[in-house]
Amino acid sequence: MADKGSAGHDVATREAPTPGTGTAVMASDRVENPGFPPHRPRVSDIDPVKERQNERRVAWLFWASIVGSVFAIVAYIVFPIVPGDMESVRYNTLFLGLGIALGMLGIGFGAVHWSKALMDGHDIPESRHSTRGSEETRDKAIEAFHLGNKESGFTRRKLIRNSLIGALVVTPLPAVVLFRDLAPAGDPVARLKHTLWDEGVRLTRDPDGRPIKASDVTLGSVFHVIPDGLAEMHEGKLEEKAKAAVLLMRLDPKDLQVSEGREDWNYHGIVAYSKICTHVGCPVALYEQQTHHLLCPCHQSQFDITREAEVIFGPAKRPLPQLPITVDAEGYLVARSDFHEPVGPSFWERSL
Repeated sequence: MADKGSAGHDVATREAPTPGTGTAVMASDRVENPGFPPHRPRVSDIDPVKERQNERRVAWLFWASIVGSVFAIVAYIVFPIVPGDMESVRYNTLFLGLGIALGMLGIGFGAVHWSKALMDGHDIPESRHSTRGSEETRDKAIEAFHLGNKESGFTRRKLIRNSLIGALVVTPLPAVVLFRDLAPAGDPVARLKHTLWDEGVRLTRDPDGRPIKASDVTLGSVFHVIPDGLAEMHEGKLEEKAKAAVLLMRLDPKDLQVSEGREDWNYHGIVAYSKICTHVGCPVALYEQQTHHLLCPCHQSQFDITREAEVIFGPAKRPLPQLPITVDAEGYLVARSDFHEPVGPSFWERSL
């Protein structure tokens, strides 16, 4: 049969199928929202003694985190890694790992125990609606922060708050000690201010070490360059190469804007600049022939070779150091001197 709906359209009616194997039956009645289950107070909610006990437990976990972080620093110093001694590597890794693990787990377990035992345990609905940046929304957000502070007891529970702040302050210290130990021994300024470049040192190709004649460098070409003799070095080779790596290019001399005192730093448009980016030390290796720009692939700093590698884009703060060059009696390119400033990122120039 057919019946007329309220809008005048035919509405087909039919009998419901008899449930059987493979037949899905859907109820037409809505299920009422049962709401939240009755709130069950925790022991900390009804017993002040238990509340103080849980508060002390949370604080002790945070203090354990502080102890673990300090222990990691002490272990790193007391059990140094001795080259060639695998026993020292095992002890250093074991105790350093235990200290860092205790520092991290102490904060994690303390925060979880705090939230489960002491923070407000009432269930709350989460509204799913779009928010707008109105004053009313701002006021509600501020109210929510105040309410969260009140329910968590962060301001009121000074023991937990102070121990947590102490743990958060001390936990990063092992990482600071580890990263500081990666710095060169002694004064980095003195180590980075001088490289293997010196007066008369030939420019050679990287990595085969073949010397480069001025006639080999054509307009638009670029060479990766290292000092003569570096290819045969073994002890400290990588460290010295990292400091002395250079990019060599040839431009039309008319395109170069040379500042006073640098008139003889290039040879008929051939210029050489440090390959180490002055931002964080990445290798600057991308050369655009048409624009004469050098690009650092790490953070996109760009340097204009026509203007003495001036920074034109990106986070780098100073130009690439220029290596003064000329030719010897045989026509090979040689350095006039070392760099006139420390190579590498700007922060390496600061004294410790």
